[in-house]
Amino acid sequence: MDERKLAVLRAIVTDYVASHEPVGSKTLVERHHLDVSAATIRNDMASLEDEGYLTHPHTSAGRIPTDKGYRLFVDRLATVKPLSLAERRAISSFMEGVCDLDDIVRRTVRLLAQVTRQVAIVQYPVAASPRVRHVELVSLGPDRVLTVVIRSTGTVEQRSFELTDHTDTELAGLRDWVNSLAAGRTPADALEAVSVALGELHPAERLRASRLAAVLSDVLSVDPGARVMVGGVPNLTRFGTEYETTVKPVLEALEEQMVLLRLLGEAVKPGDDEVAVRIGGENSYEPLQSTSVVARGYGSADSAWAMLGVVGPTRMDYPSTIAAVRAVANYVGRFLQEG
Repeated sequence: MDERKLAVLRAIVTDYVASHEPVGSKTLVERHHLDVSAATIRNDMASLEDEGYLTHPHTSAGRIPTDKGYRLFVDRLATVKPLSLAERRAISSFMEGVCDLDDIVRRTVRLLAQVTRQVAIVQYPVAASPRVRHVELVSLGPDRVLTVVIRSTGTVEQRSFELTDHTDTELAGLRDWVNSLAAGRTPADALEAVSVALGELHPAERLRASRLAAVLSDVLSVDPGARVMVGGVPNLTRFGTEYETTVKPVLEALEEQMVLLRLLGEAVKPGDDEVAVRIGGENSYEPLQSTSVVARGYGSADSAWAMLGVVGPTRMDYPSTIAAVRAVANYVGRFLQEG
């Protein structure tokens, strides 16, 4: 494509993202310094439509970009729009007072949704060699105990179980027993060690320990990397007139964790530092083919790595969104490595 037609396409994408209205040749002449006549621009617009980069939704002379047009626009971006001072300050300060991994993910989702004004998706980071850091047992009463499992990634998971007539001394002994077997091991090795040790216990002790072992199996068998957090769903109202027909299937898709993981995984490859953009029909999940996904990996493949990104209308502000996703991923990745 020659530079003039590319300039026309860029101008149409920019104006349509800003106005949500089809863009005509007169508007381009008035707003952009393309140094050609309106007739030449009309010819270029017709050519771009014939090649599949533009379309017009009705009898209006204005045009809007197609998925193919957005794809070319993104592929040929000369620069990524710099973040504002307020955005940079928000990103640099949002981890102040962070508590644990859940808090990190929660803050990241909130920040990404706020900066991009899209729906944010953040996968929980997966450690290269995740370990059980500690198992804590807390009495909730004479017949119930809370199990708190802390992983090496900082993830904290809780489950309660019935343990009739236990004493503080018995609970402390059970805690020491399970930590001697599980702490510092991978989840699979920890479960195996506990299973073997159960057979060596006195029958009276085995009953109590087996109930704890069942809880540990429930907690440690869950892959933390299969968890994602979603934020900024109210931003879907920015679809405007498309709201009624587009948002319902998108909302349903956002309820499915595995769909979201697949969506991010198709765009982002482990170890790739580039921001990936999937536009419209490039998404394999049909209900999300009216949206675009901008995603990137964060963290380190040698320690803890995961994916984050945003979902929004295909007419999103790609330069700003790409810049925001890149900046947040870089910051959170550094925070995880330094923490």
